[in-house]
Amino acid sequence: MTLAATALSVLCAFGPAMAADEANVTPGLTYSGAPLGLHGADPVSLVDHGENTEGSAAYVAAHDGIAYYFASEKNMKAFKANPARYMPQYGGFCAFGVSVGKKFDGDPSFAAVMDDKLYVFLNEDVYKAYLKDQAGTVAKAEANWGKIKHTAATDL
Repeated sequence: MTLAATALSVLCAFGPAMAADEANVTPGLTYSGAPLGLHGADPVSLVDHGENTEGSAAYVAAHDGIAYYFASEKNMKAFKANPARYMPQYGGFCAFGVSVGKKFDGDPSFAAVMDDKLYVFLNEDVYKAYLKDQAGTVAKAEANWGKIKHTAATDL
């Protein structure tokens, strides 16, 4: 009974932050009680080193109802000190997809940091399309995100 009450409390605590597809997360919950963001990749490694490093459940921090894994305690502490610096833009959805009004999966294998912001992309082809017009893609995505942020991906 206590376990069920605890689980329900955790779900309720994260509920308001997880409206209709505002963040690209894996199905299910992590041990911390929040769904996993960035496919388990370490956002600090992506932003600070340009490396897609797999995180570990041993180093986890939740922010805005999403759990992020880190490769080290040092990276986890850096994230906790300044989560806004490391959060993927557009809830971790593909930046190019958002630029065309869609919410596609964002794969950290295809990531870029521009103006100290982390962007992820659907696949290599989409990433290459972004590279042809980085500023234009981001400008279109910025314009679209406010319009689609609260809309379920399947409704776009």
